[in-house]
Amino acid sequence: MNIHELYRIYRINPFISTDSRNIDRNCLFFALKGDKFNGNLFVNEALEKGASWAVADEKECQPGERIIRVKDVLKTLQQLASYHRQNCKFNILAITGSNGKTTTKDLCSSILAIKYKVYATHGNLNNHIGVPLTLLSMLPETEVGIIEMGANHPGEITLLCNIAKPDYGLITNIGKAHLEGFGSIDGVALAKGELFQYLTNRNGIVFANTANPYIRKMLPAKKKNVIRYNSPDTVWGEVNDLGLFLEIKVHDNRDIIPVKSHLVGKYNAENIIAAYVIGKYFGIPPPGIAEKIALYSPSNNRSQFIKTTHNEIIMDAYNANPTSMKAAIENFIAVKPSGGRIILGEMLELGESSTYEHQAITDWLKKQSFQQVIFVGNGFKLPALSAGYTWYPDVESLKAALLASPIYGSFILVKGSRGNQLEKIMDLL
Repeated sequence: MNIHELYRIYRINPFISTDSRNIDRNCLFFALKGDKFNGNLFVNEALEKGASWAVADEKECQPGERIIRVKDVLKTLQQLASYHRQNCKFNILAITGSNGKTTTKDLCSSILAIKYKVYATHGNLNNHIGVPLTLLSMLPETEVGIIEMGANHPGEITLLCNIAKPDYGLITNIGKAHLEGFGSIDGVALAKGELFQYLTNRNGIVFANTANPYIRKMLPAKKKNVIRYNSPDTVWGEVNDLGLFLEIKVHDNRDIIPVKSHLVGKYNAENIIAAYVIGKYFGIPPPGIAEKIALYSPSNNRSQFIKTTHNEIIMDAYNANPTSMKAAIENFIAVKPSGGRIILGEMLELGESSTYEHQAITDWLKKQSFQQVIFVGNGFKLPALSAGYTWYPDVESLKAALLASPIYGSFILVKGSRGNQLEKIMDLL
């Protein structure tokens, strides 16, 4: 079956599932394979639950009624998504970067929805599987699609661009993230820069955070296709040091637009400015932009302020790398200069840089004043113990300690990589 015929079936059944446990009637089931799962084993189950068709790639799944056998299910899913994108008229804005992708994506989605029919990446569907699924969730009447693009190896952004074919692109920033796959921060810049390279080759529009030196170096020569921001001669933000939640003054030519938010951390200022610039480019009036930013509340353990019965918490444990962790701690110091408690989970996917980066964070913390510092995870074991800090090997052992010695009346920062599962301690704080 060629991609045109498969697309015809998809248009009749425009719902995709890759999990036999979650089958909508009349959906297409794609039997993806991974290190720990094989969707081909669940084709019959998916069909019995109501899937209209199943796409499989193993010989045990004989092609026939309601079963389509292909050479590679993943590649077929990607081809179908790309074909759908080519057959629809919506514009695609791609967002990548080391930090702030999801927050910026959410802000842009909310702002652009004032004027357009918008569909944006849900959850963490930002990889070689998630991007195709996001595209295939976009209806033909969608006007703007916002695609978050994640990567931990060179070439992944190029692959995602070839699938999604973005018209516009933003790199939020370049920092020390996924060093295991990229090797160095220069490797991060090169990989994220694949988005700008794709857009430059196709006369797309680049939104450039010129406050970041790595982004300045990768700007294309065609200045007419570059929307620069976050430097004094462009749209930029002045942070108000007023309290917990971030407030900025957006300097837009001779206008100054006050913007309030429910975001915690000065590092979110560049995300707000990016969303403002994109909203303005798409014709959204500044007052409408400011209103949508003020109404946005972060979720999913990203820069959240949570007040419990016993404590006040900044919960920022969806992801962590050396850049974001130091920024989070610096913000915590600014908000709570008299000290507080911090609970830090190890930073994952740092490769050969892991030992150095965990030691560097620990050494830097020695110069700060905190009521208590707690570390979790093997990455922090040696530097934490040698410095006399409290350390636990995993979140379960930390939970046991918190049950034995609860924390009351504290202001707490919780920061770490998603793999630490630090959200499991929230019920104890």
